[in-house]
Amino acid sequence: MLIQPLNNRQEQILLLLKKLDFMTRDQIRYYFSLKSIRNANRVLKDMSDYLSVIRDGRRSIYYLNKLGREYVDCEKVRKVSSNVQHTIMRNELYLYYEYPSDWENEIKVSDGQTTVVVDAMFTKLHTTHFVEVDNLQTMAENRLKIENYKALHANGALEQQLGHFPTLVWLTTTEFRRLQLKKACEGLPVAKVFTYDEIR
Repeated sequence: MLIQPLNNRQEQILLLLKKLDFMTRDQIRYYFSLKSIRNANRVLKDMSDYLSVIRDGRRSIYYLNKLGREYVDCEKVRKVSSNVQHTIMRNELYLYYEYPSDWENEIKVSDGQTTVVVDAMFTKLHTTHFVEVDNLQTMAENRLKIENYKALHANGALEQQLGHFPTLVWLTTTEFRRLQLKKACEGLPVAKVFTYDEIR
């Protein structure tokens, strides 16, 4: 089978998928300014040797296949699971905050007493932001995580290290859950809660 060499934009798409794991066609279209849906479909079809695609209702979700991983030297194998939607939601915040260059996923933060695995972390206007996605977990699990953030704040070590306590950014699914999260976050210096429909 003859595989076409990739151009610069195609390579950048593979590198972005290496960073973000799963992306919808519309997220890729937005990031690379591919204008029409038809054009985005053509670009992604031309890359089909390097990509796997799953259908979620009317959405197409792309990720690196074996050849795509080899091309960009990626060891992580993506597995299709219930976590895909969580990743897609997290990526919406990456796009909303205009592609922070220091964005990192799944970061362990600890002050020696309390440890939190943050869904993502980035810096904006010299301020560290912690990202949390509320998709399938219970509100009790969310509240427990927020209590851990409050413990990190109370200890003060993180604030001392960074010069400020990070802004906590939540992305949730409904207005009702947004209000619950906002209430739970009371007492933290800065907490922002968005709904998925609000930012995409």
